[in-house]
Amino acid sequence: MDLTDLSIREAHDGLKTKKFAAKELALASLNRIKELDDTLQAFITVCENEAMKKAEVVDKKISEGEKINVLSGIPYSAKDLFCTRGIQTTAGSKILEGFVPPYNASVIEKLENLDAVLMGKNTEDEFGHGISSENTGFKVPRNPIDPTRTAGGSSGGSAAAVKSNEVFFSLGTDTGGSVRQPASMCGIVGLKPSYGRISRYGVIAMASSLDTVGILARNVEDVAYVLENIAGQDRFDATTVPKDVPKYSEKLDLDLKNIRIGMPKEYFTDDLPKDISEVVKKAILDLEKKGAKIQEISLPHTKYGVAVYYIVCPCEVSANMSRYDGIRFGPTIKDPQDLEQMYLENRTKFHPEVKRRIMIGTYALSSGYYDAYYLKAQKVRTLILKDFEEAFKHVDVICCPTAPYTAFKEGEKTSDPLTAYLSDVFTIPASLAGLCSLNMPCGEIDGLPVGMQIIGPQFGEERILGVGAKVL
Repeated sequence: MDLTDLSIREAHDGLKTKKFAAKELALASLNRIKELDDTLQAFITVCENEAMKKAEVVDKKISEGEKINVLSGIPYSAKDLFCTRGIQTTAGSKILEGFVPPYNASVIEKLENLDAVLMGKNTEDEFGHGISSENTGFKVPRNPIDPTRTAGGSSGGSAAAVKSNEVFFSLGTDTGGSVRQPASMCGIVGLKPSYGRISRYGVIAMASSLDTVGILARNVEDVAYVLENIAGQDRFDATTVPKDVPKYSEKLDLDLKNIRIGMPKEYFTDDLPKDISEVVKKAILDLEKKGAKIQEISLPHTKYGVAVYYIVCPCEVSANMSRYDGIRFGPTIKDPQDLEQMYLENRTKFHPEVKRRIMIGTYALSSGYYDAYYLKAQKVRTLILKDFEEAFKHVDVICCPTAPYTAFKEGEKTSDPLTAYLSDVFTIPASLAGLCSLNMPCGEIDGLPVGMQIIGPQFGEERILGVGAKVL
């Protein structure tokens, strides 16, 4: 039996019945990483010693008859944006190379207290800025299905680690599509929760009104187990809300006869490649055969989503990146001539994509341009939200493609930033509106996975997980 093939529930049952030990599970994961990661490059840091020590703790509790959580002893990884106490956290940037946080992000702390086993920190686009994980100061993760292709981004390393069975699940971040898009490219399940559902405390910020902590796993039930254990209000994050956290894993047996699925006509235009459209439409029709009701809807302001995002996001990036000045964060320049030289030498270490977004955002926020760009973008963002609110008066979930294409070749889109930005054309609107959204593998084209996005209303995770469990 290959322990890395198990689901979270199967691994939990095996641990409880002592079919195998947590140390064996951790060792199987480590061996898988050692076997594959020279090719896949999914990890910046592997925490072998820490993982084995945590596994020993779980085995001791089991031997003493202590009850364990469903995530106890389960190997997982985290995108390198999550602060991890005593473990290097780089955000994929040379600016933070060697930075060892003195505390855990809230979600990491929750998993630590549940005795989940952190195997390491995943490769990514620098500070989350990208769609292929190629904008990095470290290694570029590769797609386990075809290593010549991208794993997606910016949580590409997390997606690759899950797809290749190096870990059972991974934590990523999703600002405009950075969990859903790599999940689509790698053929796994990826959840972007509602804004405020999961604490972002201790997660290195990109765009604070958009950032969410996402979950990548191989099936819907595994995502549900993780979500119900890490969601909830956090006193360290004022954006989290005081809402009860359902037992998502117990609510997956949804009766589709009571579900109305909306197909937005703006997402199925002639611009969408025909083969992608056909695969996604077939998956939606399969849900109809299982009892769901399908109807066409309109989200008229969808066409402005990318333009709005690439004003709002860079503006917030400009503000958040200002802390990397060599004083608060970033490498200190020895004996600089003056303050300007210190800033220049420090910030030249940013990846060109990060610099591009800082410059766009700083320009849009500058005197005389704030009202014309940032303020107007926020007004259109409100219209996008109202489109969704109106749609959810008539349907329960919305189904559409996750990405406009399958996994592309490494280097294929790095020379054209505009084309790269359009990769998130289908995921951005839900992010702007703060909605929950789930990527589900729904078919293949030439052996490469196609993802269907299931969008729900705010705090509708229970609903989209239930629908997702019925796909394929």
